[in-house]
Amino acid sequence: MRLCRYQHNGNVEAALYEDTRIVSLNRLAAELGVKLPTPMSDNLLDYLPPDGKSARATRDLAERFAKMAEADQARLSLPLKGAKLRVPIAEPKKVILLAGNYADHIREGGGQAPAQKETFPYFFWKPPSTTLTHPGDPVRIPAVSPNEIDWEIELGVILGKRCRDVSEKDALACVAGYTVCNDISDRNFKINAKRKKRDKDGFFDWLHGKWHDSFLPTGPCVRAADADVDPQKFPLKLKVNGQVMQDASTAQMIFPVAALVSILSTFITLEPGDIISTGTPSGVGKGRKPPIFLKAGDIIDAEIAGIGTLTNPVK
Repeated sequence: MRLCRYQHNGNVEAALYEDTRIVSLNRLAAELGVKLPTPMSDNLLDYLPPDGKSARATRDLAERFAKMAEADQARLSLPLKGAKLRVPIAEPKKVILLAGNYADHIREGGGQAPAQKETFPYFFWKPPSTTLTHPGDPVRIPAVSPNEIDWEIELGVILGKRCRDVSEKDALACVAGYTVCNDISDRNFKINAKRKKRDKDGFFDWLHGKWHDSFLPTGPCVRAADADVDPQKFPLKLKVNGQVMQDASTAQMIFPVAALVSILSTFITLEPGDIISTGTPSGVGKGRKPPIFLKAGDIIDAEIAGIGTLTNPVK
C-alpha cells in the first residue's frame, strides 16, 4: 500500500497512490460507507502502521478499491499527472541523514570503505522547515555558491512510533513506511572564501553545503512498512535529463535500515514522523570524470522501484 498527500481545492488530503493516479481516502471511504477514525486528516501517520488509528481501515479501503470494476476505479481517481503532491510528512521534528553508507560511493570520492564492524554510521542533519521540497517543486541553485550542486538518491525511512534503545531485531517494527529522498549537496561551499584557514574548515564546508534551502526533495508517496516489505531490496535509480546517473540497490548499504534505527535510538529518542535518509550509492556528479553538476533547466528523476519517482526541476 502506498499513500500520498496532495493539495486539492485549497486543502491538503491523504490519498492512495498508484503509478498513474491517486484516490482520495475520504472520497473512497464515503463511497464505500466506511467511517475512518481520523477523517479529513492529512497526516499519513494516521493511516500507516504501526500505530495509525486508521491504518486497519485504510488497508481495507485499499483492498476493496483493488477489487472494484475499472470504471468505478477511474470515477474515484484523479490523474497523477498534474496532481499537486506534497511532502509525505508536513513537519517532521527531525531529519537525520547518512554520510558514506555505500561502499562504492565512498570509493568514488577517494576513500576506503570500511566493514560495518570496524566503524559506525556518520549521521548529520538538515533543517526540515527550509530544506524539505515538494515533488514537482524546484531545487534552487544558491546564488552564494552556484557551481557544484550535486544529486544523491536515498531511501527515506519514516518513523511511526516513539522509540529509545530499540534492538536491531525490533527496529523495523517502529517504522511507518519508506519514501524517496534526494539529498542535494553543494560540493564546494566556502563561507568567506578569503578567511584565515582553520583545522576544521573542510568538515564544516562539507556540512554547510548540505543546508541550503530546497536541498531535500522528498516523496512522492510513502510505501507502508508491511511485514512483507524488505527495505534492503529496493532498486534505486536517478536520472538527470533522462540520463541514468545512479543505478543501485539498498542491498548495498553498509548499515541496513534496522541497524541505523537501532544505533540512533541508543543516543536519540526517535519520534513519529522523524525521517532518516539512509545514504546514497555511487554515481554522483562529483564522482564522474569530468564532474557533472546541476544547472538551471535540469530535470531530476529519483526513482525507487516499489515506491515511486520523485521529480524536481532545477532553477
